[in-house]
Amino acid sequence: MPRPKNIAPTYRRHRDSARCWVKGKWINLGKWNSPESKAEFGRIVAQLAAAPAADVAPRHRSATATVSQVLAAFWQHVQRHYCHPDGTPTSEQGWYRDSLKHVRRLYGHTVAAEFGPLALKTVRQAMIDDNLARKLVNARIGRVKRAFKWAASEELIPVATFQALATVTGLRAGRTVAHETAPIGPANPATVDAALPFLNRHLRAMAELHRLTGMRPGELCRLRLVDIDRTGELWTYRPPHHKTQHHGRERAVMIGPKGRAILEEFIAGGRVVDPTAPLFSPRRAREERFAAMRAARKTPVQPTQVDRRKAMPEKLPAEVYSPIAYAHAIADACDKAFPLPAELAPNVGETRKAWLERLHGDEKDAIKAWRKKHRFHPNQLRHLFASEVRRNHGLEAAQVLLGHSRADVTQVYAERNFGLAAAVALKVG
Repeated sequence: MPRPKNIAPTYRRHRDSARCWVKGKWINLGKWNSPESKAEFGRIVAQLAAAPAADVAPRHRSATATVSQVLAAFWQHVQRHYCHPDGTPTSEQGWYRDSLKHVRRLYGHTVAAEFGPLALKTVRQAMIDDNLARKLVNARIGRVKRAFKWAASEELIPVATFQALATVTGLRAGRTVAHETAPIGPANPATVDAALPFLNRHLRAMAELHRLTGMRPGELCRLRLVDIDRTGELWTYRPPHHKTQHHGRERAVMIGPKGRAILEEFIAGGRVVDPTAPLFSPRRAREERFAAMRAARKTPVQPTQVDRRKAMPEKLPAEVYSPIAYAHAIADACDKAFPLPAELAPNVGETRKAWLERLHGDEKDAIKAWRKKHRFHPNQLRHLFASEVRRNHGLEAAQVLLGHSRADVTQVYAERNFGLAAAVALKVG
């Protein structure tokens, strides 16, 4: 068994000078056994303990670091910082990966200290040329700024570099060639009702519960019985991990009688599950589907077909639904509930690749418009819940039930009650 590596540096002598080995290179500390060299060694040890990913070399070397080197150090910080308590990465890692790829491609070879506002605007223009929407461009440029802010805090670049980047303002609506995206509204209740029959038992219960509670898709996918307080008439679901947990905020999802009935029916209709396991599981959904097919079989089961499962399968369905898989399942259900018109749908026996190749621009736009009208996203169920609560019970109730700390965030999800405004205007105007 090889000896484990010693991560902590040691004070070494090389002729008349002192040095230490850190991250694959020697760092000169000064004259051997001098107070200055021991002080520099103490600084390196303390800095490695506080920030293992930071460059411990003397500060004058930060002026020669390239953009790629700074982004590589920042990515190590992203992998440590943006992760759940169980170690799984959050979605923010993917957002940072997409936001920084233009910077690395255009300016990765340049000196990071020389990356200024004009360079940032060049990166922004590259994003616009890739047909990204204005809001998405602003969000990605904001992450680029935060990357250089972190680099300045770690003394990888001068603070003046980040201060100069902070002067670049975001793109304004109507004053840029970047296209706008339509605001996300609530789901159409008729579309939701039409898609539910095309979802399996797990996904259908998820969508119905989502509509009644307005919880975040990630909270819904990780729902466990052990996290639900079922002592009273009103059940309370407290997710162990949620979006604002790192801010020290508590999250509580209220489940009323309708949502409680859905959960009780779901639990009673299937096998007894482990309270610590995810309540909704694609793996158990597949087992239930196979069991139903076996029960509906009319011919006797052959002895060789009693159990055809592999002892060590290469791939199994996941134990828990991801928000992306949940969204894809809803999109497929909407497509089954609202099939494309005959003139736009693929021909019988035609492959998807051949179908896409024969479509022209107008037909692709028509398909996109059809699906936009007859589809909904899981987050739109949250919007639908927020709009109904705000319309019937006010903005404050919607804010509390959605788990927002500020009412202005809730207004993004909850549609304004223009009907009430019109009624008031008729009376006072």
